[in-house]
Amino acid sequence: MQHRRLGKTGPSVSALGLGCMGMSGMYGPADRAEGIATIHAALEAGITLLDTGDFYGMGHNEMLVGEALQGRDRDQAVISVKFGAMRDPAGAWLGDDARPQAVKSFLAYTLQRLRVDHIDIYRPARLDPNVPIEDTIGAIADMVKAGYVRHIGLSEVGPDTIRRAAGVHPICDLQIEYSLISRGIEDAILPVCRELGIGITAYGVLSRGLISGHWQGETTGPGDFRTHSPRFQEGNVEKNLALVEGLRRLAEAKGVSVAQIAIAWVAAQGDDIIPLVGARRRDRLAEALGALDVKLTEEDLAAIEQIVPKGAAAGDRYPSAQMAMLDSERV
Repeated sequence: MQHRRLGKTGPSVSALGLGCMGMSGMYGPADRAEGIATIHAALEAGITLLDTGDFYGMGHNEMLVGEALQGRDRDQAVISVKFGAMRDPAGAWLGDDARPQAVKSFLAYTLQRLRVDHIDIYRPARLDPNVPIEDTIGAIADMVKAGYVRHIGLSEVGPDTIRRAAGVHPICDLQIEYSLISRGIEDAILPVCRELGIGITAYGVLSRGLISGHWQGETTGPGDFRTHSPRFQEGNVEKNLALVEGLRRLAEAKGVSVAQIAIAWVAAQGDDIIPLVGARRRDRLAEALGALDVKLTEEDLAAIEQIVPKGAAAGDRYPSAQMAMLDSERV
């Protein structure tokens, strides 16, 4: 397994990370046993970076990851946790809470659910518009000093917020959506991160399965984010799947899968970028791991750019109400 350091101050992690969200129902029903088996397979393959959130399944995902890690060396996994997104008993989103006292309370519950004594990377899931980012980062910095957190990360924030956060405490990475059809970070966010020595953990590298090569217009069900995602709506999904067919021809010529091309493209954008794959089954994990062996030549990259030019996606990456709340979109 290849390894890359997360920014100037972060830990060394595997060149591919495992995003565990989908194991807790965000894309419809998930198989708990298969999720745990997938985490075990990832660790055995050398993946060290595991990403979760305290609001994934209202704590279910942290408990699942904690169960999967039982009996293993704690240092085998670099656990990244997002916090602050609030949900009601029906699963509806209620906004974000990143007040200093909330930060410390959320962390206390996370440590219990994961059954660990520290979190490797702790980050607010979104910017709380009611709390200065300096206050939130300052509270996490207190937890670093106390030994409960090792490193501080950010998620879905823009250049100004990144600079302000980094002025309080070193930031190891920014977690943000980045894929062939979600390239918004390239204009302003990625340059600021590189200036400050902050790594990128890229989620949505397959755009929630849309550009995996496996999505054939299946009907999404209750509890599946894609039911409301603009890119999966009629009129948009057909255009997006047409882009995938172009990638499929290139993939077949190289003897690899569409998903492997898409993941390899993200990894090829810089050694400071770690793709997070949301595999919730062992077969999908094995396919994603194969992307590490895909070498994209300059000719391949130019061909991909022609097939999927920047801005080619039909539809935004989130519904309009959520897009309006993203600090990363205010650039």
